[in-house]
Amino acid sequence: MSTADPSATHLDDRTRWRAFAVCVAVAALTILDLSKVNVGLPSIERSLGATSSSLQLIVAGYALAFGLALVPAGRLGDLKSRRALFITGLIAFTGSSLLCALAPTIEVLIVTRILQGFAAGTQMPQVIGLVQQLFRGPERGRAFGLFGAMIGISTALGPTIGGGLIAIGGEESGWRLLFWMNVPLGIAALLFAIKLLPKGSQGQARDKELDIVGILLLGAAIVTLMLPFVLTTGAGDSGTRWLWLIAFAVFLGLFVAWELRYKRRGKSPVVHFELFRLSSYRNGLSIVAVYFAALPASFLMVTLYLQEGLGLSPLSAGMVSIPFAATSAVGSYVGGRIVDRVGRALVVFGLFMVVVGFVLLMLAAVLTPPEVTPWAMAGAFLVGGLGGGFVVSPNQTLTLAEIPVEQSGVAGSMQQLGQRVGTAIGTAVATSIFYGIVRGSAGDGGAGGGGKLDAYHDAFRSGTTFTVSLMALALVLAVGDLVVRRRAARRSESERSKSR
Repeated sequence: MSTADPSATHLDDRTRWRAFAVCVAVAALTILDLSKVNVGLPSIERSLGATSSSLQLIVAGYALAFGLALVPAGRLGDLKSRRALFITGLIAFTGSSLLCALAPTIEVLIVTRILQGFAAGTQMPQVIGLVQQLFRGPERGRAFGLFGAMIGISTALGPTIGGGLIAIGGEESGWRLLFWMNVPLGIAALLFAIKLLPKGSQGQARDKELDIVGILLLGAAIVTLMLPFVLTTGAGDSGTRWLWLIAFAVFLGLFVAWELRYKRRGKSPVVHFELFRLSSYRNGLSIVAVYFAALPASFLMVTLYLQEGLGLSPLSAGMVSIPFAATSAVGSYVGGRIVDRVGRALVVFGLFMVVVGFVLLMLAAVLTPPEVTPWAMAGAFLVGGLGGGFVVSPNQTLTLAEIPVEQSGVAGSMQQLGQRVGTAIGTAVATSIFYGIVRGSAGDGGAGGGGKLDAYHDAFRSGTTFTVSLMALALVLAVGDLVVRRRAARRSESERSKSR
């Protein structure tokens, strides 16, 4: 079972919650950067003369670097100092955001965007580890509930904020404000982090040697797994990119073999495979990976449908998702307070509501008149958002409940990595379905004139059917975990009764 970190036990409630507020604010800033920049891609194209491949690298480079940094940064934070890693990542994130805002060419923007991804991936595991370090019991559930609320708000409001900043800055150079926004916020967060985050190393790991070979092998496995998905455009790309998955299988096998050998030598590996023997951790990772394969892809298709199909502006299209942000925040807050009492059943209920909400979203998109569609979709988001709030933060609490504090950084980073890999795969497949149908209809003459909206109806219906199927799979996994937990509880109760 997890324990509280001794370095945090002397902190009073006010100090702990203020430190937590800094962590959550920085995590929200990081997540905002994942969603708001997508809205600015047309502005970047006009301003810097970017090609479609360059625009793709701005998105894919950030995602790859983010995923690549997660596990090593989480492990290093566990071994050394989460505070030091958090502050280092925040300085790098703020500095790279400034460089992005000032980028004179598309090549410079791509490089600085990749640096920004590395910085974000360095910060995020420390947030999870610090929550584990600062809180325990019901307090930890409430903390993760607030964390989930902020992440939900950031994810859903990213397109709206991005669209608003572009409207303020102008269509050609408004994208620079997307990065300028991070600079003053990052500096303010840095000052609070230096003042409020707990000092000192964790000091609990038996072996503080960093497994460099394991980190390099894992990094190679992550890159070769994500690369073919993040470089998918949905435009009939060459299938040769899928050969990277063969390299992934090789690197993954080498990583597992090395880690097992490293552990037999009495050293501490990057990933402790015994964590996966915990059904709570293993099942929680599976649920969140499948769920995040569906959710960001769904938001992307909503944006594409509203802007390209219905002709809405970026700001107007982004505002449709505001109800999701609002109800997700409420659901996360409430879920965090009751997850210790309700357990996995809360996640099951939340996933059921998400499935219902996104089915309603699909029906609203294809069955309502165009002038009513944005309002109907916003109404469906109310249902899906509330369900989503009952999924992410309660699942995080349940997944990490049995993880020792000294391993919480790397355990949390594996969870984040599952989200990033799931997002890359889900988005690649969903956009391929979406654009495949739109372009196919255009080739047949069906996307011209009055047939254009019909083509987008078909594309959105097919793409959303795929993502809803993933949500339903996450629901099945959650029901399976609930059954396992209840059987274990009955066995435990039976054994206690026999011992009396």
